[in-house]
Amino acid sequence: MADFSCAFALPVMWAELAVASWETVWHRTALMATGACSDAEYRQMLDEKMSAVHASSLALMGGLQAEDVLRPFHLRATANARRLRPA
Repeated sequence: MADFSCAFALPVMWAELAVASWETVWHRTALMATGACSDAEYRQMLDEKMSAVHASSLALMGGLQAEDVLRPFHLRATANARRLRPA
């Protein structure tokens, strides 16, 4: 994970989010195409999006930095990419 204390924090965070999102979509699409996507995975897709939107909205309404608003999506996307990555 990137060091978010530098001036490049937001661009690095955006780039990591983009790559992790693409990887997650790729893996989940493969699961769906092969019929291997579990009900738990479908539920997690919905739950994590709602949770990230909620946390991000609170950060935005609280007047926090852009990194704080993006962080909920970044954390979930990078965690999903690692989790879904083949061993």
